[in-house]
Amino acid sequence: MKKLIYLLSAALMMLVALISQPAMAQTGPKTLIVYDAPPGTQFAKLGTAYGIMLKNLMGHFDSDAELLPVQDYVAGKMQSYDATFYMGAYYDNPLPAAFLNDVMTTQKTVVWFKYNLWQLAWNSAYGFQAKFGFDFASLRGLNAVPSAANPAPGFFDTIGYKSKSFVKYYTFNGATGALNVDPDIGVTTVLDPAKASIVVPVSNPKTGETAPYVMRSGNFWYVADMPFSFIGPRDRYLVLSDLLHDMLNVNHAESHKALVRLEDVGALVSVSAMKQLTNYLYGKKIPFSIAMIPRYVDPLGVYNGGIPQTIPLSQASNLKTAVNYALPRGGQVVMHGYTHQYGAMQNPHTGVSGDDYEFWNIVANSPVAEDSSAWALGRLNAGKAELASNGYTPVAWETPHYHASALTSKVTPQAFSNTYQRVVYFTADQPNFNAAINKDFGVGQIFPYVIKKDHYGQRIIPESLGNIEYDISAIDPTSNYNYTWQDIVTNAEYGKTVRDGYASFFFHPFWLEPEVGTPGLADFKKLVDGITNLGYTWIAPSAAQ
Repeated sequence: MKKLIYLLSAALMMLVALISQPAMAQTGPKTLIVYDAPPGTQFAKLGTAYGIMLKNLMGHFDSDAELLPVQDYVAGKMQSYDATFYMGAYYDNPLPAAFLNDVMTTQKTVVWFKYNLWQLAWNSAYGFQAKFGFDFASLRGLNAVPSAANPAPGFFDTIGYKSKSFVKYYTFNGATGALNVDPDIGVTTVLDPAKASIVVPVSNPKTGETAPYVMRSGNFWYVADMPFSFIGPRDRYLVLSDLLHDMLNVNHAESHKALVRLEDVGALVSVSAMKQLTNYLYGKKIPFSIAMIPRYVDPLGVYNGGIPQTIPLSQASNLKTAVNYALPRGGQVVMHGYTHQYGAMQNPHTGVSGDDYEFWNIVANSPVAEDSSAWALGRLNAGKAELASNGYTPVAWETPHYHASALTSKVTPQAFSNTYQRVVYFTADQPNFNAAINKDFGVGQIFPYVIKKDHYGQRIIPESLGNIEYDISAIDPTSNYNYTWQDIVTNAEYGKTVRDGYASFFFHPFWLEPEVGTPGLADFKKLVDGITNLGYTWIAPSAAQ
């Protein structure tokens, strides 16, 4: 069963080389993303990964950003752009004098993330403090080294924005010493309030200290950390997603839309469960979508007494009955893979449609053996043809488990004008995650709003909240934790801090099946009501703008 995917980045990231895209018509601000890429180091591509993530957010503003390693910057380049973003991902990476000089003299917007601001602020030749009215004081990380006796020593982890506290991700295993956190921030201080102001604060609850998280001085912005590491639906990543409107001077109107998708709807779906969900949404006048798997495959006979089974859509009577009932009652079809599984292997669970990955070998953590643009496009078109021959037209594509190869994602726009998903991005088409030098990364990204064009050329309708999960490990060992309707409503509360943020979630109809023994329908209703009560407006995916 599909698990809630947070798609964390940074220390949890796998690695990947920059993938270029054809230029789109530039209708929004022209933006340049400059990133650290120190050659000959293990993490040379980490800045690339962060740059890709920021570029994706630029797609919300009709901006197809240019990505550039900072060592390739030439004098005067930022003058050709409305805004330049510097991704300070590598500590003390030497920055070119041409770049530093232009930051100090440009009248265009500059946004600086995390490291290396001291190369300006602590060099008296630049006159940083006099120009911008604030100073760079120090770097701060963990208050102490975590240990079994002191597993959470604390750090500047709580960002305050629009009456919400956004707490950065932290885990520590006292038994193994495994630590997942990105604690460093650059601490700045205001010297001249007429020139500089604190836009967003950050606090260190263990010490009681506060510091600026976002500092602004005219056209210059400083963000104290890298808000693309360890992202989630209540993370400071949302703060940046909202502030980009101000940084780019594109002030979208306050607007909050909601989406609901019925997930993993395949040949063996319960017609009763689907009808109950459809009737409830139809009664509430809430449009919805159906993540439809065109072809069902159980290559190992896991659910068929050991006998392999394939059910084409033409023979999937339950599926067609359920979908045909839903369509005139507000449903829209989203194509959710072709078979939503891969070959005859357990990838990683059962090999059965709906359970496994289709466009990524999750066992080996690599592209599948056949991976190519032609292979991927062939599967996309085969699924569309199977839908079309049975009278269905999908409004969007959803990648199984939100995880496909770079080649698959790059070819998807040839088959679908819309995707409806989260996405994993890679720094190479054939990533090497274990290289000692220039290793690749794969970074998962969620979106709080529509992305008109991402790094792979996809238009993305967001799924931003996750899904209800129950611990039913007694009957399905892969479903072993709870994620409640209240959790998702809380996520939606945080989503409203983005001025045009969506509340978008999915739900598995199998939670209504009696043998599962969960309060699926009741919790689904509470979730829908909770999001409605927050003031979101429900729309169909075809209406997402």
